[in-house]
This record gives sequence, C-alpha cells and structure tokens, in this order.
Amino acid sequence: MFFRVMVWLGSVVALSACVSVDYSKLPSGSFSGSLFVMWVDEGGSSGDGKFLFVPDPSDPLIFRRSDPQSPGSVIRPGLMYTDGGSIPKIAQVFKGLSPWGYAPAYMIHDWIFTARHCIVDGEDNPRFDQVRDVTFRDSAEILGEAIHGLIAEKRVQPNDLAGGAITTAVDSVVAKRLWDETGACKDLIVKPEDVAAAEAAIPGSSRLAARRTFRLPQETAPVPTQRRAKIITQVTF
Repeated sequence: MFFRVMVWLGSVVALSACVSVDYSKLPSGSFSGSLFVMWVDEGGSSGDGKFLFVPDPSDPLIFRRSDPQSPGSVIRPGLMYTDGGSIPKIAQVFKGLSPWGYAPAYMIHDWIFTARHCIVDGEDNPRFDQVRDVTFRDSAEILGEAIHGLIAEKRVQPNDLAGGAITTAVDSVVAKRLWDETGACKDLIVKPEDVAAAEAAIPGSSRLAARRTFRLPQETAPVPTQRRAKIITQVTF
C-alpha cells in the first residue's frame, strides 16, 4: 500500500513539475464563519447520495487571501455539491489526506471549480464574480493559502506532506484538464429537492442560489420534500 501511495504522489509531482505551486512559500489566508455540509440521499436501495455544502446566511463561510489585491481575494462559497476534496482513496492513509481533513479549504476550492465550469458554459450570474478572474494557478495557490490559514489558526495540525501534496495535486495536468472542461455546469445544478432540504436545514440558505444555474426563481420558496438528509460536519470559526 505504501509503495502504491508513493507512486501516486510521485506521478502527481512529475506531471506538474513545470507549473507546480511552491506550497512552502505561500502566505496564510484566513477563515471566518461556519461550515455546514449535508448528505442528501439519492433514494433507492443502493444508498447512494451526494454531499451538499449549505451556506449559512447569518454566519457565512468566508475565506480571505493575505493580499487583498489578489484574484479571489474574498471568497464566499454558495450552495453546491461537493466531494470534500478529490483526494484519491489510495492516498487517504496519510494524516491530512482524508476527504474532510481540510474541509474549509476544500469548500473554497470546490466553489472555484464550480464557478469556473459555469462561467465557461456561459453563466453570468453575479454570485460568481468574486472568482471570475481566478486563474488555474490562482486556484491552487488559494487552496494552499487556505491550508496554511487553517494551520496558522490551529484548526489542523501542521503536516509537511499533506499541504504540499494536496497543492501539487490540484496544480497537476489532470486538474488542469478538469479546469478546462466544458459542458460540466449542467451536472452541478443543485436539484430542487436538495435545495429544499438545504432550506429546511438552514432557512435562507437557498436565497442566493443562481436564477439560471439552479433553475429556481429567487423569489420562489422551495417546495416541501421528504428527501432524507443528515449533517456530515459543521464547523464554526
């Protein structure tokens, strides 16, 4: 197992050697607000479901970069599906490389990619404006700054391997291919029943959902739902 993990990490480094962001030289960003993630059951006997980041309008998760002039200087993620960080299962044996090890940082990175996919597919909703000018390299640097911020705020323990490995992975050619993908926005649309579940958990959380992206008029309240959902994690900063 250890050998296979090191092969994966070595491959990531090799693939991204020419453009890799130096995690050790990145400054620390800062977080405020709370993080709330739900699991929404897709139904059926398979037990499949999705994770849903639900913004709390009264205490929103906000990330601030150290340089207020940098692209994506202030990021406030909106309602979205998330996988808690796309870290291959094979690498999760390392401390810090579990899907939820750096959950707040992953939410910021997932939001950047969600926005990117919808922007390239023609979405002009203003809620994406905060990250509209973020480049692929910026996205990796922001994740690295977010991890540094969590460590500086003593939210997680320092880990020489995890932060660098994660930052390298999201700066790889594989990640760049995902960044350049078109036609992905339609798959990121939060289903009305999941919007309703989020609204039931945190009233007002769906208020800022995109009119086009989420196909819900801003003034329309979600319909009641029997969809099963449970809280996965909630963190307050």
